[in-house]
Amino acid sequence: MASRAAPARRLARTFAAVNVGSFRISAMIMGETESGELQVLGSGHRASAGIKRGYVTDMESATFAIRDAVERAEKSANSNVRSVWIACAGAGLASSVVAVDIEIGGRRIEDEDVEQLLIHARAMIQPDGRTVLHAQPAHYTLDGAHGVANPRGLHAERLGVDIHVMLADGAPVRNLTEAVQNAHLEVEGVVAAPLAAGHACLSVEERELGVALVEIGAEVTNVAVFAGGMLLGLRALPIGSADITDAIASSFGIRRSQAERLKCVAGSAVASPADHRELIPVNGPVEGGEGAPVGPLARGADDKNRIVRAELISVVTQHLEILTGEVGKALKEMGFSGARAGQVVLTGGGAEMAGMADFVQGALGMPVRLGRPPQLAGMPEAHHAPGFATLAGLCLYAAEDPVDIRAVGAGRGGVYRGFARESGAMALAARLFRALREYF
Repeated sequence: MASRAAPARRLARTFAAVNVGSFRISAMIMGETESGELQVLGSGHRASAGIKRGYVTDMESATFAIRDAVERAEKSANSNVRSVWIACAGAGLASSVVAVDIEIGGRRIEDEDVEQLLIHARAMIQPDGRTVLHAQPAHYTLDGAHGVANPRGLHAERLGVDIHVMLADGAPVRNLTEAVQNAHLEVEGVVAAPLAAGHACLSVEERELGVALVEIGAEVTNVAVFAGGMLLGLRALPIGSADITDAIASSFGIRRSQAERLKCVAGSAVASPADHRELIPVNGPVEGGEGAPVGPLARGADDKNRIVRAELISVVTQHLEILTGEVGKALKEMGFSGARAGQVVLTGGGAEMAGMADFVQGALGMPVRLGRPPQLAGMPEAHHAPGFATLAGLCLYAAEDPVDIRAVGAGRGGVYRGFARESGAMALAARLFRALREYF
């Protein structure tokens, strides 16, 4: 499905993003005007294929789905893209903070001092054979005092920095980037999905004071804790909204497509007294309408293949209890509990079910709100929803272009382009070979 945005004004630059999810693969093309305003030029999405719990399981299917989603976005934007930013939701994501400092001797801090510090910090990163997705300075310290955004021009005995490092398993990241490259696209950068979603849903103040972001995808739920402007902890849970769909299908003996429709149309995380009196059709209008059952009757259905809504809600809430129980354990392990707990922001496609925020708030005993991406110029109304937070966040991340210490001293403006370099001449030759083999 493609969404056409409003005509663009004069643009200073354009960038594109692809979110490769287990339920949906979506793409967005965004432009930045000469005045700095961001504008969505076009977007597109389609059903996912070749992806399971955030991992590429079928290269050919995943590549086709990625290319299809990007082409829909290109059509709606009336422009083509050569490179994209992509989100990584699986791949064993792990977050840590590396603190380093150097001697200044009380003098004024110059640009060269900051560069020396970041180069020193770069040498301190120990990936232990894993892939470094991000290595970004969160904030600086002067003589142990935290919270310094820009130390240049100040005096100190010692200058320090806290580096946020995001690690991932190398093979799944390579599979993901190769699926994109096979779709004849350069990989501009790989961004951890929680970071992208955080850019879309969390304010700077929330990330500074402390907040938990729970992103419920189809097959993966990412639980991230932010504080001090950094992502301090992360847990990826192999459970999501698709597990609720499967439970509905199993409980009533129906197809997954029927179960997904029931979940989306009539499902809710909160029960009401009227649920026991309401009958809901298992088959949608396309399958014959309410009065014309198609296929076998659902377990417990009447002769018109309708079930009591209360029974559906019961299945949904039983599995939501499992999900929130795992989320609660993850938050406790990361120290986000008791007096140290705070606001929880719920996002992702699984957060769109009616009553989700209320249910999670009751289960966790913490204040919960839904996290939506900002309503950017040209953004379709349907994309101003939790399910598109990561996609919009990818574009916002690309626009911000945060400094990565691996690029310091390389004459590239401080923005790491490792993935772009890795997909250089060799990858270009490989893509040309694949294109020739495919079309000739």
